[in-house]
Amino acid sequence: MELSLQNPVFATYAVAAALMILKAVAMSWLTVARMMQVKGGFRAPEDIRKTPLNPDPDPKQIEPDERVERIRRIHQNDLENLPFFLAAGFLYVLSGPPLLLAQLLLYGYVVSRLLHFAAYLTAQTHDMRATLWTVGSLILIYMTVSALLAALGI
Repeated sequence: MELSLQNPVFATYAVAAALMILKAVAMSWLTVARMMQVKGGFRAPEDIRKTPLNPDPDPKQIEPDERVERIRRIHQNDLENLPFFLAAGFLYVLSGPPLLLAQLLLYGYVVSRLLHFAAYLTAQTHDMRATLWTVGSLILIYMTVSALLAALGI
């Protein structure tokens, strides 16, 4: 198994992993943008000092703001799931899967996470978010078990 971008299975993993990393990093930016938009949802007492970015500080700015907290929860969910995807996907690539199946699983995971993000951002029901999370989780389980079986020679 060649780990280079000339290997289409590894290239598929690289694209999927890069998209997921960029999405997780973007959540930090989205959190800051939302805090600036609502002028609140800050976390630390020093955040309400007068600065060029906060010319009119108010103690209420460190109170939780649901619009900011929603983004933080989405980001936390990414941080809880992304490491498993990066590890499971890499191990799966090492198992030498067929390209089409690898594309289906790796890109399927990305799509499930993007849809989960959209559902969470738009305050869809827990059932909807759980369904989308479950799709991604089942993909992770499949890839991990496949890698384990391949490593055991089964």
